[in-house]
Amino acid sequence: MKAWFNVRAAVAALVVAGLLLLPLYTSLSGNVFALTLFTRIVIFALAAASLNLIMGYGGMMSFGHAAYLGIGGYAVGILAAEGVGSGFVQWPVALLASALFALVIGALSLRTRGVYFIMITLAFAQMAYYVASGLARYGGDDGLTIYKRSDFGGLINLSNRVQFYYLCLFCLFGGLYLIWRIVNSRFGMVVRGLRSNEARMQAIGFPATRYRLVCFVIAGTICGLAGALLANNTDFVSPAVMYWTRSGDLMVMVILGGMGSLFGPVIGAIVYLLLEEFLSQVTEYWAMILGPLLLLIVLFGRGGIDGLLGRFNRG
Repeated sequence: MKAWFNVRAAVAALVVAGLLLLPLYTSLSGNVFALTLFTRIVIFALAAASLNLIMGYGGMMSFGHAAYLGIGGYAVGILAAEGVGSGFVQWPVALLASALFALVIGALSLRTRGVYFIMITLAFAQMAYYVASGLARYGGDDGLTIYKRSDFGGLINLSNRVQFYYLCLFCLFGGLYLIWRIVNSRFGMVVRGLRSNEARMQAIGFPATRYRLVCFVIAGTICGLAGALLANNTDFVSPAVMYWTRSGDLMVMVILGGMGSLFGPVIGAIVYLLLEEFLSQVTEYWAMILGPLLLLIVLFGRGGIDGLLGRFNRG
């Protein structure tokens, strides 16, 4: 068990060190694209980590998690379009809007279980997608261009690639720390217990729906933060960011890295997006190659990459 932990810790340390030192590499090599790519990876890693909180630890298979990416992004974009450029206003609104949407979805969907829960979360996400598509004032299907990134009064310049990258990285590490604290708290133990044996936890006296709803709202809020970061990264937001296929991508990242592991979604996001970028340059039919590769990892690597590391060390 000790050696297994060391392997996971070593891989996590290498990934963290690589992420921290990436701007140094790009400045020395002049490879600006690597910084742009990994900024996107870090943002999606945060979104995947938020999904892991409810799916990996809570057993809630949400198929509409990308809706919060869109809500957070549109909160930034709409306020910018209306002349409100302060990040001290945009970002709290993005978090609040995502939390309220998660509260509504959770209050309705958590009354169901299994495939019904999956379909209700998917239905709400698609509803948000079509609402955004109908916002003609803010671009509709064509999306909304953000001409100026969030302004934090000179504390940080989001137009500076390195500063923005480190802000995204800070948000990722902060999100992971928050998730770690939640999972290892009494509240987190109850949520994990509900995943394992809901009837027993309710018999003890824990209100299942209430605990799950709070966890659901926290995950949606964290993903809304990722949406605000994504909108600033691309200077653009469109309904496509909350389409059901994007939710599928987040689920793949979590499953690929390892559900129920703290750092698994980060590794999953890195591997998935790097494979997507590399294969898309080789062929336009990259999805036909990526699909079987992911299938092999899932079939033979129970627990995702995190599980593979554990078995490799024990072997």
